[in-house]
Amino acid sequence: MLRSLYSGISGMRGFQIKLDVIGNNIANVNTVGFKAGRVMFKDILSQTIAGVTAPVDGVGGVNPQQVGLGSAISAIDTIHTTGSAMTTNVATDLRIDGDGFFAVIANEDQEVPYLTRAGNFTIDAMRQLVNGDGMRVLGADGDPIVLDEGITAFRISSTGEIISILEDGTTENTGIFIGVVRVVNPGGLEKIGGNLYRLTTNANPEGEFEIGQAGDPDLGTGTIISGQLEMSNVDLTTEFTEMIVAQRGFQANSRIITTSDEILQEVVNLKR
Repeated sequence: MLRSLYSGISGMRGFQIKLDVIGNNIANVNTVGFKAGRVMFKDILSQTIAGVTAPVDGVGGVNPQQVGLGSAISAIDTIHTTGSAMTTNVATDLRIDGDGFFAVIANEDQEVPYLTRAGNFTIDAMRQLVNGDGMRVLGADGDPIVLDEGITAFRISSTGEIISILEDGTTENTGIFIGVVRVVNPGGLEKIGGNLYRLTTNANPEGEFEIGQAGDPDLGTGTIISGQLEMSNVDLTTEFTEMIVAQRGFQANSRIITTSDEILQEVVNLKR
């Protein structure tokens, strides 16, 4: 069987996965806090037809003769660049200006929180700060954020502190800070859907997390901007360009298979 036949198959498989990733990026172009993915390729082990010969006694050396056996997926990376800001003027819409993630939990038994860059939060009937799925947002102390009953109006500072606005227009610090988690390797986070990430051992050492407040120079979590949301970092121009490249790559590899099949047909016809 021809090696080119299997090389073409491996190329088609790789470009199909690349198109899957591109399609997911484009589908989430307006998803709050979404981070685009990209596919990286690598070559498969090459078959050596003739080995290398060193130059000796005035005779020049000979390079090895190798035939590649196709391509494979090297990595599917998540690009954690900052998305564009959208102003909403809603006090509970938050954007992290810098590195870091918000921490949310689904229930009391959850020990390790989920992380997210989507800051579209609201206050529920129990005066808890929650995301769109009802998961509670953690404060800098690691506990869910619950507003006191006396707080009827508030704003959120750049450090994530909830500042109460009194009836006479004056403000009062509540000492409640929105927690922010710094991740050593954001690319090592696992996407679980719903704009959420799960900590892994390749994201933080031993999969542990340290929650703190925004603006802490030691933690390096950036600042919080109230009244804004971080939108998707998907660039449609780049995605459409990559889609064309992937489509042509898929077509070229399919042509390799067609050509290899024609060659095999000629070999079979030699018997006639």
